[in-house]
Amino acid sequence: MNQRDEKKIKIVLAEDHTILREGLKALLSADPTFEIIGEAEDGRTAVRCVDKLGPDLLLMDLSMPRMSGMEAIREIKKRYPQTKIIALTVHKTEEYLHTTLQAGADGYVLKDATHAELVLAIKNVMKGKSYLSPGVSEKVIEGYLEGKASVMSDTPWEKLSQREREVLKLIAEGYKNKEIAEDLCISLKTVEKHRANLMKKLDRHNAAELTVYAMEKGLVNR
Repeated sequence: MNQRDEKKIKIVLAEDHTILREGLKALLSADPTFEIIGEAEDGRTAVRCVDKLGPDLLLMDLSMPRMSGMEAIREIKKRYPQTKIIALTVHKTEEYLHTTLQAGADGYVLKDATHAELVLAIKNVMKGKSYLSPGVSEKVIEGYLEGKASVMSDTPWEKLSQREREVLKLIAEGYKNKEIAEDLCISLKTVEKHRANLMKKLDRHNAAELTVYAMEKGLVNR
């Protein structure tokens, strides 16, 4: 391996839409400073890829099946704080931005960004800086000016535990209690308890209402 190769930024792409993932791979692979070393189609696979491959950077779509991008970011940063993570998303709301940054993301890039902006975001993050797409940067500034710089910690969403968010996501994806128990390796009784807690904390009264809430939070695609 020559010196040029050693300086390549090793990247894992986590995006559940194959055509978008392949497009990102083609664009980034054309830059000699980047090397795509792994791909993931859901949040859990993304965590496993980072475990196995040890990338410098993870590009993470936030709306992922099985485990959301948000929860995957939180889990990866807990295990590998040195791994840089840029969230890729369509969500422009201030609340969503702050929650993602609180999970540990180093950058937040909107999916309507240009190739040049994504490259800039990667290079800034790899230098230890943070990066926010201009569209959300304006919203953050507006939030500070209006005295709403951070998301209130007592919102229903913030009260949910990581496990409750995982259960919520699986409910929204149509999994039954028994399937959720098997998928998360917990008892059926525990799943039922989590479901009851979710309904109470979120003031939702059935699976359909929980699903709508999960969509609003970007846990599943609309």
